[in-house]
This record gives sequence, C-alpha cells and structure tokens, in this order.
Amino acid sequence: MCQAVRTKGTILTVGLDPVYAKLPRQIREHGRMNDENDVGSAVDAIFDFCTRVLRIVGPMVPAVKINIAYFEKYLWEGLEAYSALISEADDLGVEVIGDVKRGDIGHTAENYALAHLQNPEYTGLEDILMPDAITVNGFAGAEGIVPFADIANEQGKGIFVWVRASNPSAAAIQDFADANGVTLYEKLAEIVGEISNEKKRLGSTGYSNVGMVVGGTSPEKTSKLRSQYPHSWFLVPGLGSQGAAPEDCVRFVNPDGRGALVNASRSIIYAYERPEYAERFGDNWEKAIEQAVISTKIQLAKAMH
Repeated sequence: MCQAVRTKGTILTVGLDPVYAKLPRQIREHGRMNDENDVGSAVDAIFDFCTRVLRIVGPMVPAVKINIAYFEKYLWEGLEAYSALISEADDLGVEVIGDVKRGDIGHTAENYALAHLQNPEYTGLEDILMPDAITVNGFAGAEGIVPFADIANEQGKGIFVWVRASNPSAAAIQDFADANGVTLYEKLAEIVGEISNEKKRLGSTGYSNVGMVVGGTSPEKTSKLRSQYPHSWFLVPGLGSQGAAPEDCVRFVNPDGRGALVNASRSIIYAYERPEYAERFGDNWEKAIEQAVISTKIQLAKAMH
C-alpha cells in the first residue's frame, strides 16, 4: 500500500457501492440492462458501471474499496461480478480492499479469512483473485482478529479492523466509557494495536498489515489514535456524502504523508447527480466522475499542507 500511495500521489480511495436505481440513465435504459427486477439484467448493469468507473479512477488512486453487500444481494451472480471486478482492478494495477466486515472466532474466523483473502487453490479456480485487504469486525476481541491477521500474513495481504464507525448513532455504543473513562473504541484500538505491532506483521516500510477503520466524522475524538498507533494504516470513511471534510480526514495521516487511506464513495461514483457536475458535463457521467476524483485529490492535498 505504501508503494501504491507513493506512485499515485494521493491518499484517496474510491468506494464502489453500486445501486441500480442510481446508475446513469444510459446504462439503465440499455436493452439488456433495463430490468431492475431481473437478476441477470441488474448485475450486468452494475458490473458495466463498476468496470467503467474502475477504468476512470484506476490511473488516479492507489486503491478501491468494493462493498460486497451491494453484490451479495444478487446471490451467486452478484458474487461472480464482485470477483470479476477484483480481477479488473488487478489488471489496472489498483489495490482492492474488500469491504466485507466479517467477524467470528476460531475455525469460523479462519474460514471467513480463507474465503475472503486466500486466492483459491481449487481446480478450475486458479485464476480467481481475492482482495489485497479486507475489513474485519473486531467485536469478538483478539480471538476474532488474529485468525484474519494470520491468513493475511500467509497471503501477503492485509486487514482493517472496524474500530470507530462514521455513522452518528455509533457513538451510543462505541464511545461508551468504563469507570476510568476509556471508551469501547479506544479499548478495541488497543487490542488491534497490540496485534498490529507484532514483529511478523511489520513490513520493510515500518507499517503493519493490520490496520484500523476509523471514521473521519469524529476527528476531535479519534485523532489521538494516530499518534498512539504510528505503525498502523487507517482506513478513513466518511468523506463527502457522510459529512466529513478533507481537514477532518487528513488528521489520520502520519508526518511522512502515509498511514491513512481516505475513502469517498457516493460523492464520487454518483458525481453526475451533483448540480456542479451535471451543469458542466451534462450526460457525460464518466467525465463527471473523473473530475470528482481530481477535485477530491486536490482538496485532500491542500488539507495536508
């Protein structure tokens, strides 16, 4: 990830959360993709859209975050599309974060990790790729994190443990504090940090392959996590549609300009719905997305200086 950030010159990642009803009219009205209630038609539309988005953003960002939920709803056909998009991104030289948020303990956690991180070794599936990193739900504690971290080590990949969410109601649970004032998310970050700092997980750059998901919508509370866990990569959602400003999100960047990936999803992939881009580019939705990536990269770069 360090090399990808350096090569692309940005900490911006783009999230793929495709919703059929929000796809460009040109795709939804296409003859073989114009039936939202037909699984094949809907999946073809979503795959066409995501593939074209990948080709736009691929040269400009180090990674994309693909949210599996938007594909799982279409069952096996959706999962085939999810897998195919990972291969498309790999061909474009873009790192893939699978936003799967799996979590369990023991053998179940291990099998979740094998399913979502290990490139299949089964006969006939040798060409299938899994993401370079995935998101993990750490609610079960270390026993629910280590199996994922160990498989990531074996595969030369990474994980991001969900520590502090970006949604408003997360505070009711994740900011709940004990008698000493330590919040739930701080305790979870401590556990993740201990796993992250194990020597076998640290790469040549000094960064670990075990990172944290920390929303950019609560920077005043969570900014101190950056200095507490300098070897961890932070995946920072919330920029754009969820209300976080670039200045909120770049607080999680280390002084070396690395250590954080700031994700924007809806504000970029549906940029053609925003008045400023609709007026400028009309029906050219691909140009709107391209400009949204450029503009967001500039905003993040300015916020870092």
